[in-house]
Amino acid sequence: MANPIIEHHLALLRHLRGILVALGEAEQVPEESHDLFVERFDELIAALADEAPENFYLGQDLLCQVFTRYPQIAHLVPRDLLWFFGGDCLHYMPDDEIDLYQQLEERRHEAEMNGEPFDWTREKQLLALPDSDARH
Repeated sequence: MANPIIEHHLALLRHLRGILVALGEAEQVPEESHDLFVERFDELIAALADEAPENFYLGQDLLCQVFTRYPQIAHLVPRDLLWFFGGDCLHYMPDDEIDLYQQLEERRHEAEMNGEPFDWTREKQLLALPDSDARH
């Protein structure tokens, strides 16, 4: 897979899947519906590489379900996934966080247009710094 953006988000999905599996192993959720949910999550991971629009809708649906089905792990959901899938997922992000991600996207697009490399993680850390002089 050549798309670094997709690879980054696949890694985050796999991480979240690990959390979901651990939740089931700890017997914190009803097993029968949880197993089916993890199967759908696996389908999302497998399908995301296709980058088809319907896979993004599936991602929105499953991430929103994580918040409703498993509120005890809501704080563990990587914020990058909420932004990546967008739509209803954005309801779980405060406005200031959405602003940060919009700035990140603007920087990413600017870097791409200038043929410059863009390090999402580094730029996110720079934008999150409280001192505006540290931002570039």
